[in-house]
Amino acid sequence: MKTQRPIAAEDDHRVVPFRPRSALQRRVVTGGGPPVPFHRPGEVQPDVLDLAHCEQPRQRPDDFRHRILANIAAFAFTVALTAIGIWLAMSIADLRKTQDCVLTGRRDCARVITEPYTP
Repeated sequence: MKTQRPIAAEDDHRVVPFRPRSALQRRVVTGGGPPVPFHRPGEVQPDVLDLAHCEQPRQRPDDFRHRILANIAAFAFTVALTAIGIWLAMSIADLRKTQDCVLTGRRDCARVITEPYTP
């Protein structure tokens, strides 16, 4: 089987020169801060760690009570949904068992519920 190679135009090829690591220096940060990226000697770097331009003032304060109530409601909904799912699965299994009994030709498939005798 022949291997097929894509036809490439001359414009698609480009050589990217890589500088060796010895030409890079690491800026020393005092105070145990996070690491700072490499930079070339003499190159002026903007303050990379300053994220002030990304911060936005909050339009309203964080409502802790509302958050807790929402989490409790979500948990209760999840528990209810799980309980309904388990009940539904058990009901379907019981119905399937009764249906299998009837389809085999048996007559005593119905479940008999006995109530206590009260005179």
